[in-house]
Amino acid sequence: MKGSREFKGNSLLEDVSDYVAIDLETIGLDPMYDDIIEFGAVKVSNGIIIDKFQSLINPGYEISPFIATLTGISNEMLASAPSLVPTLSKFIEFLGNYTIVGHNVNFDINFIYDACVNNLGVAFSNNFIDTMRLSRRIFPEEKHHRLSDVSKRFSIGENVEHRALSDAIKAHECYESIKKFLAENNISFSSLYPHTTYKHSSIRAKDIVPTIDVPRDTSPFFKKIFVFTGTLEHKTRKEAMQMVVNLGGLCGDRVTKQTDFLVLGNTDYCKTIKDGKSSKQKRAEQLKLSGSNIEILSENAFYDMMASEI
Repeated sequence: MKGSREFKGNSLLEDVSDYVAIDLETIGLDPMYDDIIEFGAVKVSNGIIIDKFQSLINPGYEISPFIATLTGISNEMLASAPSLVPTLSKFIEFLGNYTIVGHNVNFDINFIYDACVNNLGVAFSNNFIDTMRLSRRIFPEEKHHRLSDVSKRFSIGENVEHRALSDAIKAHECYESIKKFLAENNISFSSLYPHTTYKHSSIRAKDIVPTIDVPRDTSPFFKKIFVFTGTLEHKTRKEAMQMVVNLGGLCGDRVTKQTDFLVLGNTDYCKTIKDGKSSKQKRAEQLKLSGSNIEILSENAFYDMMASEI
């Protein structure tokens, strides 16, 4: 959570004319354990792309067939790619002090921040704008706010390649479309900020029912179904489920086509699990590859997701 990233920039809901739109491809969703395998970015001035950055990253080991299928990045492609540190230095130089724009960009920022601290000895403090967060604020009645959904909503084209540069360009196009939509409808960016702050410390895990007034009209988690697998390290499962329902979400016991998020805990305790994956995780991966909306989150990524809306 942001408390462990003391100098992390702020998530903004603002209109900026000069920025860098980014996207990363990674082998997972947890910066503590997973590695970056591609950087993509476009530098924008007054709505026009003026420069681009793209590079694959060799993580030093083979990636899983699941990640290769999802991203379209093969081990053969990564074999000749540069290592992280020199490419990260060039990427950070490209970003400069610009505001960062991206879709679900909080996760990208966390990866960049941790990579900078661990490899360059400096914090990454650029402020950032999340087009997913903007979409959730502007279109609370819509169920889905993936990059493909936002692109389709603004007739940009819904094809998302899961490659860093093309998705960074699409995030830029979505942001420019959002700015135009707000201007045409006389909606100010300031009106999109939430009016109430909800603290994690107010959550008490007694019964899995809301213990605060649930922000039903604005919460991106309203009626989203979360399923947990394995043992959580930082909270009990009941406490984590309480976090979900306090933000308007729902919890399920099984992974189905209706499941929106699977949160992965530690499964080492179960001797019947093979290949390190529970049946819930395997089911979720099958659904995702078949086009389902389900997202698979590590425990830390789950907390980051919760914190981004609090």
